[in-house]
Amino acid sequence: MDLRTVLVVGTGLIGTSAALALRKRGVRVLLADQDEGAVRLARELGAGEEWRPGADAERADLAVIAVPPAHVATELLELQRLGAARFYTDVASVKGEPIHRAMQLGCDLSSYVASHPLAGREKSGPGAARDDLFLGRPWALCPTEEADPEAKAAVLRLIELCGANAVEVSAIDHDRAVAVVSHAPHVAASAVAARLADATDVALGLAGQGIRDVTRIAGSDPGLWLGILSGNATPVAEVLEAVANDLADAANALRALADGDGTATNEITQLLKRGVVGHDRIPGKHGGPASSYAVVQVVIGDRPGQLARLFQACDEVGVNVEDVRLEHAPGLPLGIAELSVEPGAAAALTRALHERGWQVP
Repeated sequence: MDLRTVLVVGTGLIGTSAALALRKRGVRVLLADQDEGAVRLARELGAGEEWRPGADAERADLAVIAVPPAHVATELLELQRLGAARFYTDVASVKGEPIHRAMQLGCDLSSYVASHPLAGREKSGPGAARDDLFLGRPWALCPTEEADPEAKAAVLRLIELCGANAVEVSAIDHDRAVAVVSHAPHVAASAVAARLADATDVALGLAGQGIRDVTRIAGSDPGLWLGILSGNATPVAEVLEAVANDLADAANALRALADGDGTATNEITQLLKRGVVGHDRIPGKHGGPASSYAVVQVVIGDRPGQLARLFQACDEVGVNVEDVRLEHAPGLPLGIAELSVEPGAAAALTRALHERGWQVP
């Protein structure tokens, strides 16, 4: 199905990113939000033009409802009452509750297909939006039995235009899945980050990349996440209970180890090994099996253009950088760039960087 005009209701990170991606593909985008400042910023970023409801309002091919889960159904009902679009979807990270509420309110489920892009950032608002946010990312769609095939086709076209990969799944399976891979990990990261609130300056001075990786998502908006967690409370609670049991067992084993019980190491080792197995199951690049890369560490100065020079050097020797991580040296105007490359390319890249004057430890 061809999408000529799309209405985006909610100009936060996800809504504005979708709008920017659609505009890049030549789609006309209309924007709406209760926050006039958010609409204005999204418009200034080139995400589209403001839409106002009314008798003479233009009818879109598809409306994308980018509001918190608790408000999806009421927004859908109002938009359908206005005849704002032919078809409707939402991008909330919970699916069961909005669909159930839409049924209760008497929404037209034939024109509505719930969906959820598995992409985001720890930052929020239209200012954090990117037109490439969804590239290569999974995007779940959860059609009900009442959904019109054309409505599903419209959402599939939206996903294609945003550069994401469509994954059809039931709402129940979706909510259980995101509890494991997104919602519970966010709470766990917040629990770890909360320990830092009262940490000593010495501890914070020793903070490295590991703690930054573990707590990165804990910097997200608490209000937004309260709405997400409330809408998926039971599945998230079940995952957190399992994690809490593992942590409690590990704590007990460590106390036993401190008291001289050498057999306690086995329980800790088993948890660590299970963690490795779980980590290795996370899909790698392009959704395939996770690949093993060699890491080349390069010292870089904290100055403009250093990363660009480094990537240019990699390009000159024909080495593709699969991933990059930066770690700053506390108190020094330099850091370490960790370049993940194919194992067979590591030696050649190290040699080439040395020849170009880079410090490779």
